[in-house]
Amino acid sequence: MSVLTRDEAQTRAKLLDVHHYGIELDLTRGDDTFDSRTVIRFTVRTDADTFVELKPAELRSVTLDGRPLDPETLHENRLPLDGLTAGEHELRVDAAMRYSRTGEGMHRFTDPTDGETYLYTQLFMEDVQRVFAAFDQPDLKAVFDLSVTAPDGWTVLANGVTEHLGEGRWKAAPTPLISTYLVAVAAGPWHSVRTEHRGLPFGIHCRRSLAPHMDADADEILDITRACFDRYHEKFEEPYPFDSYDQAFVPEFNAGAMENPGLVTFRDEFIYRSAVTDTERQTRAMVIAHEMAHMWFGDLVTLRWWDDIWLNESFAEYMGYQTLTEATRFTDTWVDFGVARKSWGYDADQRPSTHPVAPDPEAVPDTASAMLNFDGISYAKGASALRQLVAWLGEKDFLAGINTHFARHKFANATLADFIDSLAGATERDVHAWADAWLRTTGVDTLTPSIGESEGYWHLTVDRDGSRPHRIAVGAYDTVPGEDNRLILRDRLELDVPQGNSVKLGPGRRPALLLLNDGDLSYAKVRFDPESFETVRTALSGLPDPLTRAVVWNALRDAVRDGELPAMAYVDAARAHLPHETDLALVQGVLSFATAHVADRFLTAEDRPAALATLTDLCRDLIRRTEDGSHPGLRLTAVRHFIDVAAHPDTISAWFSEGTVPGGPELDPELRWRILGRLAVLGAVDDAVIDAELVQDPSATGQEGAARCRAALPDPAAKRAAWESMFTTDDLSNYLFTATAQGFWQPEQADLVREYVERYWSDAVALAARRGPAIAEAAGRWAFPVHAISASTLALGETCLRDADPTPALRRKLTDQLDDLSRALRVRQA
Repeated sequence: MSVLTRDEAQTRAKLLDVHHYGIELDLTRGDDTFDSRTVIRFTVRTDADTFVELKPAELRSVTLDGRPLDPETLHENRLPLDGLTAGEHELRVDAAMRYSRTGEGMHRFTDPTDGETYLYTQLFMEDVQRVFAAFDQPDLKAVFDLSVTAPDGWTVLANGVTEHLGEGRWKAAPTPLISTYLVAVAAGPWHSVRTEHRGLPFGIHCRRSLAPHMDADADEILDITRACFDRYHEKFEEPYPFDSYDQAFVPEFNAGAMENPGLVTFRDEFIYRSAVTDTERQTRAMVIAHEMAHMWFGDLVTLRWWDDIWLNESFAEYMGYQTLTEATRFTDTWVDFGVARKSWGYDADQRPSTHPVAPDPEAVPDTASAMLNFDGISYAKGASALRQLVAWLGEKDFLAGINTHFARHKFANATLADFIDSLAGATERDVHAWADAWLRTTGVDTLTPSIGESEGYWHLTVDRDGSRPHRIAVGAYDTVPGEDNRLILRDRLELDVPQGNSVKLGPGRRPALLLLNDGDLSYAKVRFDPESFETVRTALSGLPDPLTRAVVWNALRDAVRDGELPAMAYVDAARAHLPHETDLALVQGVLSFATAHVADRFLTAEDRPAALATLTDLCRDLIRRTEDGSHPGLRLTAVRHFIDVAAHPDTISAWFSEGTVPGGPELDPELRWRILGRLAVLGAVDDAVIDAELVQDPSATGQEGAARCRAALPDPAAKRAAWESMFTTDDLSNYLFTATAQGFWQPEQADLVREYVERYWSDAVALAARRGPAIAEAAGRWAFPVHAISASTLALGETCLRDADPTPALRRKLTDQLDDLSRALRVRQA
């Protein structure tokens, strides 16, 4: 399919003014296709040729100003509109469109629990063309007028309030001016909870089979929604710009959520079927806050071209965490950001695929290249940059600039230059220079302290390996007398880096721990001086603030990845300090890195058992510590990770048979499938046990659990069947593909799957070409032979990139995976 180039979009934007889309969708035409009729009213500014985009199963008819056009002129996804004259025009398109099973376009899902079918759209980037004909680019905003015919008993949701006209016909209120990629429809027998807030209808929706679980959390979800809505109205002068606010939790959704105005779609894993930790509830709340921020930044004011996608995502990421902290019970959200999200940005920024937060327009020449920038840089690094900007600028001036931006560009489009101009008008600081240093550069700066003592004072010099200016806090910590494993803050001071000279501090002797970027307000790797590192080794868990501990754990993580700290030393630090940790996000983040990165990739097969044994002992300690029921989230986290690192089946098999962990928790579906997955890896169960569990839990999540378990069995026939289902038949949905891929590669089974390492490259390239970007991304992320850490694997991958011409989405994932593989090799050799 042709991709839209930036030059083509600019040419078309100068030519057209698109006024109105009338869209009629008929969802009663069977399981494979739906009918799509579109009427587009637009003005042409001067005589010219152009094109409209669509990807139909069948193009039945096209008329322009009442004159039939030949459907056979459709080439790939472009229908030429030649000989247009200046003035008003009307285009009518009648087509049949295919349903999707990959989460792109109009996704169709049948719930295995009750047989009910649900549909929803995900139209980001180019996928609107899978649903209706459109001039598909973000700066051709229009009014959208939508009608839907749906089966009896269904509810239709859309960007505006919908009305049921009878006989399955639904009509949505016309939208204000929005971009094509933001149009949304969700149809099915939804279970809904509706309310009103500040005069607007609010609603949350999910599959009927999830109704009891959503009802249990409805008050929490709606309370978070109302609190964020109110807080944004305190921050933003522009009122919420749409007529309603619905949140639909939909099946097999590829992203976390999508900011469709008035109808936000979320992955329905956020409707919890099983026990979760408070950190997981906080994550759901953050996504709610993130998507709501998009109603202003992204929907009211929209990027002109995809080079500015970071403006949408960085702003929503920053505002989501900050607003949640200010407006809800989740007051430590920046700890989770520091340990879970920020590392995503650090990792992405050290790969060859890195790019500036705000790339040059020429670096995003088309929609295919734009899709590759939805990564840790556009989200986590961009949000970190904005947090640093607020620290440097002050929140008052930052919000003044934001409100100017909204007022100038509401219901229109804007660029980075527009955004910086709006900020610059609110301050005397040189925002343009800040933007050049922070948004137009790549890589992670490294800050290293040097401490000296003389004449009764101690002094600090900070060496910066990098180019950005930083305003950081420096924390000086002393050990508590008589308690060498506890630390107390002596002083915290602000410092601008680079500094002109050594900073004289004190008086008195140097602190036991000197921590750069205390409070995590900047974006940089930090190192320790030798005495501070020794203090970290013995007293990390004695630091009084969880955000401070997050900065230290990130520093240790970075040192391992850079080959400056032995990988096993990280596991030893976890063993020493996590038994005393109280913050769930930190426990989860440290255990995840220690398992998935250190034990499974950075350590050799010979060293891995010792790491697993250490982590098993650690989790056992955490389980014992929580026997009194005082920390259920910590206990649940420990139980999950005990399962994941189990090297022997006896204990977890007993839990599975008894249906409970001694002292709790009882095994809910998530824990049962987790245990079964680990037992499958260890060869302690067979197909019959998996089938029996699926009878007990035939839900969509159960189907995924069974697929994961079957693929994990240490049996050649099971591996062969899993491989064929992923790479040959094309029958798997996006979620079932991912589940199968997650089960397939296991460190314990390296010899069993060795032949598939070589097969992966050609099979993945062919799959990506057949099934499109969503499956290509899944194949590169989940089906990659992530545990095959060897020079030969690296050579195979480099040959694939050089000779096999993978699709852009797959090429990007392979590039990143191979860089991570190369890093793992370097860490092993360090």
